[in-house]
Amino acid sequence: MQSTFERLKLDFLDYIRSEKGLSSHTIEAYARDVQVFGETLGFTDWKKVTPEHILVFLSHLKSKNYASSTICRMLTAVKVFFRFLKKEGEITLDLGRYFDTPKLWQLIPEVLTTDEVDALLAQPKLEDAIGARDKAILELLYATGMRVSELCFLKITDISDTFVKVRGKGKKERVIPVGKKAIEALDFYLINYRGEVREENGPLFISPRGKAIDRITVYNRVKVYAKKAGIMKSISPHTLRHSFATHLLENGADLRLIQDMLGHEDISTTDRYTHVTGNRLKNAFKNFHPRP
Repeated sequence: MQSTFERLKLDFLDYIRSEKGLSSHTIEAYARDVQVFGETLGFTDWKKVTPEHILVFLSHLKSKNYASSTICRMLTAVKVFFRFLKKEGEITLDLGRYFDTPKLWQLIPEVLTTDEVDALLAQPKLEDAIGARDKAILELLYATGMRVSELCFLKITDISDTFVKVRGKGKKERVIPVGKKAIEALDFYLINYRGEVREENGPLFISPRGKAIDRITVYNRVKVYAKKAGIMKSISPHTLRHSFATHLLENGADLRLIQDMLGHEDISTTDRYTHVTGNRLKNAFKNFHPRP
């Protein structure tokens, strides 16, 4: 027999799918977030939930070392869920209104130094297909700042000698310039290990079984190479995206150009990188200005 929580969760997913127009990835994430929230608190009567219970939930996420950006998304999912419960008459008070979602500028992303990037990219060995593939993946992620989901959807025909065509959120396409080192790593992988391409528009990166690579595999491979490189930071494929944007900004790139390359709809999303580089500027001023 379906529980009240399961029924409400399914109704909630129908609600955000039909009325909010969210992407399938966001809907899947919200479904997981609400499930974790319900399991953590163990509630069946939502009228008994208080703001203190949401605080307990957020504290639980923090204790589990969830990334700030993930906690932010999960809080957003919970806020939308309570707004839905209020709309449906399941509760009389929208508890989500008591919680401000953290501002993007507060969610300072983890960024690698250029030396750490060099160390990470040097780890894959080119003697086998997996190493050559992973080398090309890491080089491409750092060279373009694309999302890991975008990388997994790349086709062989999306790559030229100087540009890569990316399909981003909302199936919007953008073209990103690619540096020489990334192209060299891609060519080495394609020429030596990619094998026969049976489909004219086949996936660029494949598993040993010939299937398109998935996000979990890329995530795990980045973790392996980070450990080998002796990088103590908690990093993921997204860390290379953050590092790409931050290093461009530090070297004088225009914020609008970075926005276009990252595929951000809103400049305020890109603007969080100015907070990261701002710390470096303040330190430089303090260390080198004659009257700091």
